[in-house]
Amino acid sequence: MTITIRRGGPGDAPLVLGMLDSAVEWLVSQGRTGQWGTGSWSENERAVELVHRYTAQGTPYIAEVDGSPAATLTLSKGPGPYLEPADEPERYIHLFATDRRFKGLGAGAALLAHAAEETRRAGVSLLRVDCYAGDDGKLVAYYESNGFTRTEAFTVGEDKWPGQVLARRVL
Repeated sequence: MTITIRRGGPGDAPLVLGMLDSAVEWLVSQGRTGQWGTGSWSENERAVELVHRYTAQGTPYIAEVDGSPAATLTLSKGPGPYLEPADEPERYIHLFATDRRFKGLGAGAALLAHAAEETRRAGVSLLRVDCYAGDDGKLVAYYESNGFTRTEAFTVGEDKWPGQVLARRVL
């Protein structure tokens, strides 16, 4: 098995949506609907718009396992509008997802390591990400197992969706 990482672009938005849909399907099958609900990203107009915006304005990366797209993330210069940017230059991870057919093969961890290296290459020392912090906390623990440290908790929206910002120093 070989994992390679390629730089993506706006044309990869359908691929990114497919991976996010795969993640939602898996979460729903596990009874874990608090993170992204029960509907697919590709059928939600706002989610489709968000993916197109991030893949056009940020830098998407695709991890491939033996040539098949397995995971994705997009790097940008700051967080989404629901969070304050850092008080220093940063790179921010958005749209991180693994196609569940490739779960456990290391594609997600390889992408996170690649994001750290790209941040370092840009001369930036701070890499941040935010994620769902509800349920059993496994997602937060996953980021921690990949070198990130919790920095601040937050909530979004009327339903008080629980989130966690995590950071990693790369220089």
